[in-house]
Amino acid sequence: MFSNEQLLVILKKMWTLRKFEEKAAELFTRGIIRGSLHTGVGQEAVAMGVNLALNEDDFIQTTHRGHCHVIGKGADIKLVMAELCGRYVGYNKGKGGSMHVANLDMGILGANGIVGGGNPVAVGAAFSAQYRGTKQVAVSFFGDGASNQGTFHESINLAGGWKLPIIFVNENNQYAISTPFVTVSQTRNIADRGIGYGIEGVIADGMDLFDVYEKMNKAVEKARNGGGPTLLECKTYRFVPHSKADREVYRTKEEVNEWKKKCPIKKIENILIENGTLNENGAREIENDVKQKILDAVDFALKAEGPPAEELFKDVYYEEAK
Repeated sequence: MFSNEQLLVILKKMWTLRKFEEKAAELFTRGIIRGSLHTGVGQEAVAMGVNLALNEDDFIQTTHRGHCHVIGKGADIKLVMAELCGRYVGYNKGKGGSMHVANLDMGILGANGIVGGGNPVAVGAAFSAQYRGTKQVAVSFFGDGASNQGTFHESINLAGGWKLPIIFVNENNQYAISTPFVTVSQTRNIADRGIGYGIEGVIADGMDLFDVYEKMNKAVEKARNGGGPTLLECKTYRFVPHSKADREVYRTKEEVNEWKKKCPIKKIENILIENGTLNENGAREIENDVKQKILDAVDFALKAEGPPAEELFKDVYYEEAK
């Protein structure tokens, strides 16, 4: 599926996702990142596996937990970090912050702080691609909590009826903040809901990059060739609290530790060590190199200025180009 050289690149990228999230959490604790922050530590295989199956001009719409998705799509970590820190050089002039990172030139339609709010936007992008005949596909990331929102059902129904080129990627990390999915739905597999809308539902091991990529790749090829949407449920787990306001009283340390044994990054690392491509020292060198790149991104962000006062009322209302 991937050569050893490709796996090394993937390993570095996955470590980048992990270390970016860990550093962002630290900066939030220090009061440098304001507002709120939701990290995807543990869920890197989904972000990486999905994006590996996409072309540069494909679209993604993400969620409040979207840093890994946008960096996985190719966003510059310095500019993402600057955005989180409220700096003018950030992707959205420091005015979007953690939950609203977007870059239309890269097909990143934006993160969304509204649970389930991204699905209709991604459907619109998929309709645009179909209408223009571009062979682009759209991806909508959403969590297990969002699967019970009306926007999900309306979006997937419309996409199925029009056979739009979209993949609905459900990151089922088992909890909607503190609510276990099994307590709010008799449907144990979110993918099974595709049946009701006449589209294919597929389950992937969200802790396994290879499984996510293989199933996503098939879904993308089907969508590109007019086969319509797929609902891809990636069963995954966040190793960290929902946010810094989360005391985690709803799950045990034993449960978290069991899931940590499935760490998607260590899985790739172990494969490369076992086949002789990498040794333990080399693995730690990669990790340390990534750490330094993250520190460089933080340094870049903290040296930058915030938005000037005259930007306060810009980008609020549509302004016709002159």
